[in-house]
Parts: sequence; C-alpha cells; structure tokens
Amino acid sequence: MDTQNPSASPRAQSAPAANLTRSRHHTGGVIHDNTRHTTRFVVIGNHLTQHAELSLLAIGLGCHIQSLPAGAPVDIKSLAARFTEGTKRIGDALRELETHGYLRRERVRTPTGRIITRTTSCNQPGHRREAAPSACPPPPPRPTTADRTSQPRPRKALPPVPQPTRAAAAALHQQAADLLGTLRRHDPRLLLSAADTDHLAPGVIAWLEREVTPTALRHALTQNLPDEPLHRPAAFLAHRLTDRLPPLPPYRTPAAPAPVRHGLRNCDGCDKAFRAPETEPHCPTCRTAAATHP
Repeated sequence: MDTQNPSASPRAQSAPAANLTRSRHHTGGVIHDNTRHTTRFVVIGNHLTQHAELSLLAIGLGCHIQSLPAGAPVDIKSLAARFTEGTKRIGDALRELETHGYLRRERVRTPTGRIITRTTSCNQPGHRREAAPSACPPPPPRPTTADRTSQPRPRKALPPVPQPTRAAAAALHQQAADLLGTLRRHDPRLLLSAADTDHLAPGVIAWLEREVTPTALRHALTQNLPDEPLHRPAAFLAHRLTDRLPPLPPYRTPAAPAPVRHGLRNCDGCDKAFRAPETEPHCPTCRTAAATHP
C-alpha cells in the first residue's frame, strides 16, 4: 500500500500559496459549455490555436484554411474578398503561416503549360506526407520528331459553303467539279483534293443557279489573291463562295409552252395532205362529211 503513482504529484505540495489563493478567489477565467460535434467540424491542434509566435490574424486564418474543402481558393485576392482585412494584412498572415510550416506554396506547371501556385495546408508542421492524388501531374514528355511524323495531325473541318435551293442534276455537279479543278491553272496554290472538291461543289452550284456564268464565278474566286502562301486553299475558297454569294435572280413568270406542230400526213379518204396526230386518219373535211352523212 506504500506504492505511489509516479505521474501524480501530491496535491498538498503541488502549488505555492500564492496560486492557491488565486485559484480560490479568481473567477474571471473562461468556462467551456461544450457540445460534442457530429457533423461539419474540423480537428485543429492546440499547437496552432495557442501558438506563441503567430499573430491572432495568422492563427484565425490558419484555422479557416484548415476548415476549407480541398480545391477551395486560398490566394490573397480570394481571402480579401471573403474577409474585411486588406490584402496587405492577409498577405503578412499567410507568410507567418508559411514561416512556421503551416502552409507550403509552390509554383508548378500544368500539362497545358500554364504556371499556377499550389498551396498545401499542413495541420501538423514537420509531418509531411506523400503528395495527394489531386496534385498537378508532371507535364507529359514532348513528342520526338519521329512521333510527329508517324502521327499525322487531325484535319480541321472546312468552313460550310452555300447550298443549292433545289436538287441539282448530275451534269451540274460535274460542271462544278470541272470549274474547281481548273482553278489551279490560274494559280498553282489553288490545287484542290478530291475531298475538297466534293465539299466546295454545292457552293459552286449555288452560284450557277443564280445565273452566274462559269467565267464570272472563276473570276470572283481568283481575283485579288493574297500574296502570302495559301496553306488551306479549300478554306479560302469556301470563305469566298460564302462571303461573295450573289442574291437569287428575280422571279419570272414561266413562258407559255409553244403550240404543238404536227407533221404532214395524207387523208385516208381523199388523199389530201393535212397536219394531225398519227392517231387521226382523216382530214377535217372528211371528218365533217362523215359526221353529216353517217
């Protein structure tokens, strides 16, 4: 029974008389009315909340940052928009936290080449863990010359061209393809592939149905060409077919069909020559006589 707990000091000799007097008469200290949190809480160590060298603003800012979800903005401008302290005081508080190990700020390059600042909040300075999966991955290796030559770049879609207002005959399609194929005679830069010709042909037909002659259309496509190289001649021609498209011609009333003129034939009754369809064997005179004297 004479064994004592070495971690427990005798209470009668633990405090000086002055402290005993203070504890009996001092009643202005804090009293905690605590309720256990079950949701929406964060664990923060006393080493931060009671830090001896951090300012009150730095302690409060450190607690706020540790309570934020991953990915929340913690740059100076975002924090200044959230709190009434200015950018100067917030910047000083962030530097305090960084000095004491509660923040790490690194400039990293994203896979797209953009430079960003990545901020890491440490709830226990000195206990650094492995990088989180959400950290920015290193940029991919640059492709070599062999990779660039073996993997062709995807072809960019050509701009749209005007479409005919009605179905065009096959002969009109051939006329449009022939016109596009002869543009390279005016300028070698206007050499087109078969796919480019198929894409541009409806735009050419839209011009032809507006009563534009092939010569006038060829002139509209080839006049005042730029001096610099045409890397995509089909895109250049698509722009001109769309930008310079003339309006449809005015509506005209269709002309009356020409009267049918039958060929000459001999009447089976009187052998007189007359004009009539092949189904009519008699001339008008014989038809009238047959109607009068049946």
